[in-house]
Amino acid sequence: MKYYIVDDDINIVKILSNIIEDNNLGDVIGSSNDGDTAHKEILAANPDIVLVDLLMPKLDGNTLVREIKQLRPSINFIMVSQVSDSELITESYKSGIEFFISKPLNKIEVEKVVNKVAEKIKLEEMLNKIRKVFNNVDSRLENIEKPDRTKEIKYILSMLGMLGEKGTNDIINICTYLINIEKSFNECSMDEICEYLKDNSKTVRQRMRRAMKEGLKNLANTGLEDYGNDCFQRYSNTLFDFENVKAEMDFIRGKRNSGGKVNMGKFIEGLILLSDKEY
Repeated sequence: MKYYIVDDDINIVKILSNIIEDNNLGDVIGSSNDGDTAHKEILAANPDIVLVDLLMPKLDGNTLVREIKQLRPSINFIMVSQVSDSELITESYKSGIEFFISKPLNKIEVEKVVNKVAEKIKLEEMLNKIRKVFNNVDSRLENIEKPDRTKEIKYILSMLGMLGEKGTNDIINICTYLINIEKSFNECSMDEICEYLKDNSKTVRQRMRRAMKEGLKNLANTGLEDYGNDCFQRYSNTLFDFENVKAEMDFIRGKRNSGGKVNMGKFIEGLILLSDKEY
């Protein structure tokens, strides 16, 4: 892996560089102390992973991540900051970071997070190679049976503790239907989908929302116990909006009178996307 580090504190740059190189995690190919310089050097160096501070002179971390992601979507970002404001952290995830590490730095946490992102990159590279091979094979292989994406959807729902909920079967059936007709949730009306399910549209919506809400509650509890949990990190911003996960966590803590909300379209589309990525 090739790393680039951005932090206005030179000591943080040195600490992160030492953790990466002393543990043979890869090579630090560059660093800078402000966002503006980093923007130019990252585009030129094209690293695999960028560790970036949130609050920096000239160009803040979130803006830097957004702008680089538009030009180099394959570059992965890890935010490193002492900021604890939930809105700024949420904004960081929206910008496109993979993980958020809090200062003061913990060597074990940094090593663990960096390894996770590196493993993700290697897996994506391997899958891309496999896809290229299959894209170039003889057309006689086109009729080979496709992997069962429904099984992956069920696995994800089980990780969210939703398999016992009534609306879960509706969610699975809708995802299967949309995958088969190759349409997104937003391209179909709920009436059309419920005609396929042979059920009442309002009833189906209510069942699914209750099931999704249960999944949100379970995910929020997971985040409270372990913010770095793989399941929490993977699903909190793909199946739900992170601010709603945070709201549900605050509700469980007793800091809010109401919890987070679920977005049915985002949840369904997220499930379909995740089931496809596995293959």
